[in-house]
Amino acid sequence: MTAVVKDVLDAHPAAQDDVHRTELIRCIEECIACAQACTACADACLSEEMVAGLTKCIRTDADCADICRTTAAVLSRRTGYDVTVARAVLLACATTCKVCGDECASHADQHDHCQVCADACRRCERACNDLLASLG
Repeated sequence: MTAVVKDVLDAHPAAQDDVHRTELIRCIEECIACAQACTACADACLSEEMVAGLTKCIRTDADCADICRTTAAVLSRRTGYDVTVARAVLLACATTCKVCGDECASHADQHDHCQVCADACRRCERACNDLLASLG
């Protein structure tokens, strides 16, 4: 996926110099991957026998998937870029990924899909925080 995100950002006529490209590309990719992992985890939770015990996990998965998709979309828009908005979205995404990662990790010993999701959330949280740090 790196080539697609990088190629599109490179081709954009309104590319910004104030954002570190490596961190931006990594963050967009991790957001997309995390959204997919959270969506798949929520669906897998719904297939578990004891689904009632996974209600909070399903909810945090759904919230995280939505926030990650939104973050990837906002970061991909370079025209009229506003660093204040980017910071707010990144902070929300990092926070949501932490909450979801913690919740999924609490079920990881029983459900492999929760471990996969927790790992994706941790990677996305780190990528958001790294990009936030690079924005100053």
